[in-house]
Amino acid sequence: MPSRSNPKPAAHPKPAAAAHAAAKKAPAAKRSRSRRGRGGGGGAASQESALSSMPTGRAAYAETRRWLVARHGNTCAYCARKVRAQEITLDHVAPRRGMTAYDRRDNLVLCCLACNIAKADKTTMAWLLAKRNRAVQLIRFGGHLSEGLVEMARDLAGPEGVALAERLSDPDYPYSD
Repeated sequence: MPSRSNPKPAAHPKPAAAAHAAAKKAPAAKRSRSRRGRGGGGGAASQESALSSMPTGRAAYAETRRWLVARHGNTCAYCARKVRAQEITLDHVAPRRGMTAYDRRDNLVLCCLACNIAKADKTTMAWLLAKRNRAVQLIRFGGHLSEGLVEMARDLAGPEGVALAERLSDPDYPYSD
């Protein structure tokens, strides 16, 4: 009986078109992305936005916290509850959701831990609508906030709420606390 050997089939060279298609599907080397359009450009407008959108480090947060405590005491900007100094937290009124542009002083308030946990990353509108008195307190303790946030709180509080916030902010008002 003759022995049969199964020779390996000869490798056939790929046609030029198939080789070209295979080269297209091969993973390409990583390309660096352009940073244009991400605030890194040079013009006056981008320099202005870069200054107002600088990331805030621990030192800046600590300074903002000291500034707010000196201005309002250890009082929550949402419920007006006084808490111990070690329990007061800083809260982003407009949730930052990973965006450093919201780390500015005009978006931060003092907040008790309970309100900070309850607010989480809810939108400002949803948070203030749930209890309108929060808008009154935000007017009272948020005079440093951006114009848009103060205007929103004023609209939600209504004329009576704005008047109440002004009365409560008056140091000569007999029933302030």
